Amino acid sequence: MRFECHNLCKVYLTRDGSVTALDGVTFAAEQEEFVCIVGPSGCGKTTLLKLIAGLLEPTVGRITFDSDAADGRLRSALVFQEHGVFPWMTVLDNVAFGLEMQGVGRQDRYARARAFIRKVGLSAFANNYPHELSVGMRQRVGIARAFVADPQVLLMDEPFGSLDAQTKLVLQEELLRIWKDNRKLVVYVTHDIEEAVLLADRVLVMSGRPGRIREEIQVPLGRPRNLSDRERPEVVEVKLRIWGMLEDEVRQGLEMPT
Repeated sequence: MRFECHNLCKVYLTRDGSVTALDGVTFAAEQEEFVCIVGPSGCGKTTLLKLIAGLLEPTVGRITFDSDAADGRLRSALVFQEHGVFPWMTVLDNVAFGLEMQGVGRQDRYARARAFIRKVGLSAFANNYPHELSVGMRQRVGIARAFVADPQVLLMDEPFGSLDAQTKLVLQEELLRIWKDNRKLVVYVTHDIEEAVLLADRVLVMSGRPGRIREEIQVPLGRPRNLSDRERPEVVEVKLRIWGMLEDEVRQGLEMPT
């Protein structure tokens, strides 16, 4: 599965008039590629994910996929920053939910769900409810549910944004490990430049209001990756390059001197 965004524009109608969130966004994402999108608040990153997911329709432009999902697989699954699990369901039922929606039988979906629950280290909590888990554990449930449903494109909207620094490091490595074993196209939105460079094959840098893609940057790292890669000179150089593109806009948004 690959897709292309062609000249995407999105206009929201509000009480105070129209607001253009995206203007002229064009890029392609390749099969099994890990693409990260970074940019300041308000530049339309989440809107772009929702357009790709089909939750919104573009005002102008189009998105084309090279597959019509005729094999019964989901075209995409979306993992949010939080509130992504159903509080009335156990961990097992949450992870199996996507398979249930696809018509997979109870025994089969539970077996597949338990396999992914093991992969995210939650076997001991399969029968617990979300309120009995930490925030980081709930995020692992959401990630397991997305992967077990086997979508052709996995869309992730700041899934670790609300976590403490230590938990975030652990889950970044966990995500890379699971993705290595279950390769699929991932589009991952984050505010964290270092996270984007660690995870991605390619980083799309967005800026402006309305949002546009300012530059596409290939990450000079092979696979697999680990936390020590953060300190490599070529990685530091890419992080500084991205920050150089965004610093003025971020400071302006905070009303700080540039």
